[in-house]
Amino acid sequence: MTLPMTTIRVLAVDDEKPARERLRRLLGEDPRIELLGCCGSGKEALETAHAAAEAGTPVHLVFLDVQMPEVDGLAAASALKEQPDPVVIVFVTAHDEYALRAFDAHALDYLLKPFSDERFEAALDRAIRQVKAGQAHTLMSRMQALLNGDTSAKQAAPASATIARQGRPLDRIVIKGLHRVRLLPVEQISWIEADGMYVKLHTRDGAVHLHRGLLGSLDESLDPRHFIRIHRSAIVNIDLVGELRQDAHGDYIALLRDRTEVRVGRRFRDRLQERLGQRL
Repeated sequence: MTLPMTTIRVLAVDDEKPARERLRRLLGEDPRIELLGCCGSGKEALETAHAAAEAGTPVHLVFLDVQMPEVDGLAAASALKEQPDPVVIVFVTAHDEYALRAFDAHALDYLLKPFSDERFEAALDRAIRQVKAGQAHTLMSRMQALLNGDTSAKQAAPASATIARQGRPLDRIVIKGLHRVRLLPVEQISWIEADGMYVKLHTRDGAVHLHRGLLGSLDESLDPRHFIRIHRSAIVNIDLVGELRQDAHGDYIALLRDRTEVRVGRRFRDRLQERLGQRL
């Protein structure tokens, strides 16, 4: 099947004008790109991304400086990852000490200034492949959902969501190995972490299992009495949450019984309060 070509909507963010102008030039030379804006701060980038999402044309890819006033690149990346539509992040900075923190923020790539045009093109090609892989997976999943008779499907729905559409929550998840298929009972799961086109299933015994599927589909498939999505990238077994801690910024962190910490995203706080039946 040949997928239709989609223009990649991009933001370039840097507080230094010469750096912004170079990104504008490099991105403007690529016919695959629609440059939505060149922003001078993280705050401006978040406002532009929000407006684009509201207009139904969400941002796919952001080239993002790290060290900026007000809202820095790491904080902006965290906020962008909270948006409903997936965003690929490429950090662009002159400070190599941020590299590990950048990848902790799930950045796809890290461009260290000064970089060559060739290095930028390689990063752009890789980012576009990542965006299109996500779009292809979403399209195929939606088509499969339609073939299965689910004409109201709004999001990607892998095979694991079929049971939920039949009216009962998922009680086992299929884990495919090289020469075997394991059926993992969901009550063994302590929390679930998004990892691109996969999810990581963290179990009570400390093991981690990789499962192909999207976090949003599992969120719809699991029993809401026991599992709740508290972050764009995380679902927790509420029965295993021992306490909620508040950080210096007023955000909450769920502390599981095994001492694992999972951040509560701001846009998921109301959902958690509703599930608890109490305000935090």
